[in-house]
Amino acid sequence: MVDIALTVNGKAVSGEVEGRTLLSTFLREDLRLTGTHIGCDTSQCGACVVHVDGKAVKSCTMFAAEADGAEVSTIEGQANADGSLNVIQAAFQEHHGLQCGFCTPGMVMSAAALLKENPKPSEAEVREYLEGNICRCTGYHNIVKAIMAASGQDVSSH
Repeated sequence: MVDIALTVNGKAVSGEVEGRTLLSTFLREDLRLTGTHIGCDTSQCGACVVHVDGKAVKSCTMFAAEADGAEVSTIEGQANADGSLNVIQAAFQEHHGLQCGFCTPGMVMSAAALLKENPKPSEAEVREYLEGNICRCTGYHNIVKAIMAASGQDVSSH
């Protein structure tokens, strides 16, 4: 067993994990942050994307022990301080960027990482960035539209 201490969504947390415990498992089972979804366990779907020290990471490919000392942000930490939806979440809602919602946490987390890196991406750049996220419902058009809107760009022609 390994003792770990990290900051998750701005709160200090600690725990004891087996060396093989995945970050996704620690977040979901130990911390009860179930917004981080597990869809494939093989790094294919992107439903488990979180931010570790500001970088988008598929949490099913990282051991919890590797996050010792890190700052981790999950979908639960994305809302505004007053609990309202942040600009990306609101854009997903407004532009119908979700259907069943299973992929949505990973999509929102990936979108946040993209917009931090590239505040005004082109549609092609958004589509390329989302290659590691699978959605089986939407056809991606409204997800891309939502991310473009969240970046402050006009989406009326999309």
